[in-house]
Amino acid sequence: MAERFSRRQVLRGLGVGAAAWAAGSVVGARSAGAPGGPPGSPLLFHSPDVVPFRGTVSPPPVVTGPSLSISAVNSRHRFHPDLPEVDALAYRAGDVGPGYLGPTIEAQADELLTLRYTNDLAFHPLGVDMDTSVHGVTESFRTAPPTSLHLHGGVTPPASDGHPEQVSRPGRSLVHGFPNGQEASHLWYHDHAMGITRVNVYSGLAGMYLLRDRWDTGRPDNPLGLPAGEFEMPLVLQEKIFRQDGTLSIRSTPIVPEGSWEGGAVGDVGLVNGAVWPEIPVAKGLYRFRVVNAASYSVWNLHFSNRMRFWVIGNDCGLLDAPVPVTQFRVAPGERYDLLVDFSLLDTGGSVELRNDEHPPFQAAVIGAVLMPVFCRFAVGSARGFTGQVPSALRGGRLRSPLPALPVPDVVRTVTVSQPYALRNPPAIMTLNNLRFADTDIEKPRAGTTERWDIVNVTPDPHPIHIHLVHFRTLGRTPLRTVDYQAAHLQPPVGIRWAPDPTPFLAGPSVPPEPWEAGWKDTVRSDGGTVTSVLVRFPTADELGFDPDALFDRPDSPESDHAGPTGADSEPSAPTHHGVEHPAHNGVDHGSGHGAAGPLQGYVWHCHILDHEDHDMMLKYRVVP
Repeated sequence: MAERFSRRQVLRGLGVGAAAWAAGSVVGARSAGAPGGPPGSPLLFHSPDVVPFRGTVSPPPVVTGPSLSISAVNSRHRFHPDLPEVDALAYRAGDVGPGYLGPTIEAQADELLTLRYTNDLAFHPLGVDMDTSVHGVTESFRTAPPTSLHLHGGVTPPASDGHPEQVSRPGRSLVHGFPNGQEASHLWYHDHAMGITRVNVYSGLAGMYLLRDRWDTGRPDNPLGLPAGEFEMPLVLQEKIFRQDGTLSIRSTPIVPEGSWEGGAVGDVGLVNGAVWPEIPVAKGLYRFRVVNAASYSVWNLHFSNRMRFWVIGNDCGLLDAPVPVTQFRVAPGERYDLLVDFSLLDTGGSVELRNDEHPPFQAAVIGAVLMPVFCRFAVGSARGFTGQVPSALRGGRLRSPLPALPVPDVVRTVTVSQPYALRNPPAIMTLNNLRFADTDIEKPRAGTTERWDIVNVTPDPHPIHIHLVHFRTLGRTPLRTVDYQAAHLQPPVGIRWAPDPTPFLAGPSVPPEPWEAGWKDTVRSDGGTVTSVLVRFPTADELGFDPDALFDRPDSPESDHAGPTGADSEPSAPTHHGVEHPAHNGVDHGSGHGAAGPLQGYVWHCHILDHEDHDMMLKYRVVP
């Protein structure tokens, strides 16, 4: 039952939050040299004080080969030398894997990788924070959490995509086939289980997936002349809140009760590869950093503390035509960027910090959230590093073909991003097209067609939108008169499609994407009060080598104990439970959750703010013949 507040209580809370936000912003500006500062808003939880740059961190271990086995496991991990070792989750490949996150998987383009995934979890470190009113989440999930492994950015058969309803319960295995029929790119794999994605990823179920090809081999003799080996480093960036005893906290505010869904939380400490504010030793030379925003909520504007120049050479799904020099760039949850950074001009013994200066959205700031300012410090040693030059071109000529010209779309499709207005606790759900995940009014683009998706964001906040299976190009962002748009088209109750044409309410010309956004993407930042347009081609079965609209089984349904691109077996190694009932939320059944009968079909598209994805900013879609 939603807890309702009086107008006086709400105004009092907003006043306290606004004051805390103003004070916190000043603190953040004063502490530009180091994270931390005086206690912040009383409406927020705060991590214990730790000394920044005290610990170091190593890149995740690498696993490769045509056949791999990955398990989700309970683990123990120390996030900072000043914090105790605590419960976490991790991916392991046999004995290979850290105590948090997973190993980096290296795969070859156009070579099938068979991956056997096993859920070996015995309990969940954030089980008390699961909301059992969301998507069939039950009390049993706290001690026997289901999982679903998704290869983010992979052009993958539907049975191997990690559909949120294709879950494996503890003791169960599922065989995935990843064809890797795409160019070299920086993908990542993470959990995607319905209703609990955020707690699973936040606890550690995420890892890098680097796809190589003949142009971008990952070896020192690669044709592009890029740094390799120790000079190519994955950077998994996250934000966290820790309880005072050092354990992970998914909650940001006492306003939302324990065990209730929260609309998004800004962390107050930054992590790189599972370490809080580490110091990373570097040699004097050029480095290639593969950056992923693996956070649940925040968009960051990343830069170095001395504002030095660096280069973006690629994003989600491949390389740009040429390196783009920048001093800063924005990265939203789910996005990846490929960077070249030259430390050769810095003094031996010197250092530079990787920092963020993007403040949290208003809805977080109003209760006291402030920006999380720093992720790590790079300490420059005396050793000579990679001495190659920044390449002048990455595509074209004797290299890979340049990015193609943008075609005229066959179809223009309007979709919307909104949050129904309701003063309630826990917060109201988030929606795409004003629909719930269980609703059947879904997008059905035709295979072989090119569509322009106009993503209308009527909220004040940015939402990163991820479309499974496909890659797309960003066309631009157009300002929208959201008040006029909503006044002219009143939003109906949730469950009725709402996606009016925004054209009469555009407030100016389209702003083209930044040069570093120009390549192939699978996740796009849809800014508040804008129409973000992307151009996407939906491939045919012949082009893919598999049927994107094929039916596939739920591995834990009574009908099937198998799934995979060719029906690979999923052998049970422990008893499982089926046919779980799906509790309603606000009297509405969220339907087709864990244990529902019948096969699955198609893919999903969703906001990659994981709180929003869980409830309910995710919809199914199908690529139809």
